Amino acid sequence: MRIVIGSDAEGMALKEIVKAHLLESGHEVVDHSEEPSADLVDSTVAVGRDLLEHPESLGFAFDRYGAGSYMAACNMKGLVACECSDERSAFMTRQHNNARLICMGAGITGPDVARGIVDEFLSEPYAGGRHQIRVDMLDKMA
Repeated sequence: MRIVIGSDAEGMALKEIVKAHLLESGHEVVDHSEEPSADLVDSTVAVGRDLLEHPESLGFAFDRYGAGSYMAACNMKGLVACECSDERSAFMTRQHNNARLICMGAGITGPDVARGIVDEFLSEPYAGGRHQIRVDMLDKMA
C-alpha cells in the first residue's frame, strides 16, 4: 500500500519509527519531511494534498501532540482525519469514517502504541454503507 507521511521537528523521531515499521511491513512510503517541516501546518498540508491527489493512499502526520496536525487536516475539503493515540480508535475511524489520515503526537504516543495504531488503521477497510451518510456530511462541512 502507498503510505504518505510528514512531520514537523517535534514529531520527527516518532515519524522515523513509524516509517521504518511501514517499510519493514512492505509498504511504499512517500515521506514529505525527509527534513522536518518548519511548521506542522506545512507538513500536514503536504501529506493532505498528496492524499487528495492519490485516493488509494493513506497517511500519517506527526507533531508534538497531534492536535495541530489534526486541525490543519480538518480544513482540507475532502480529507477525513483523526487525531489518534490508541489502536481501537484507529481501527474504528478507518472502518466507520473512511479516515485517510491519522495525526499522532510524539509527546503522547509511544513507539509501540504508534506501531499498533499503524497496523490497526491499515488493516481495516472502510465499511461504507450506512457510514457513508456521515462521511458525506463531514465533507460538506470543510
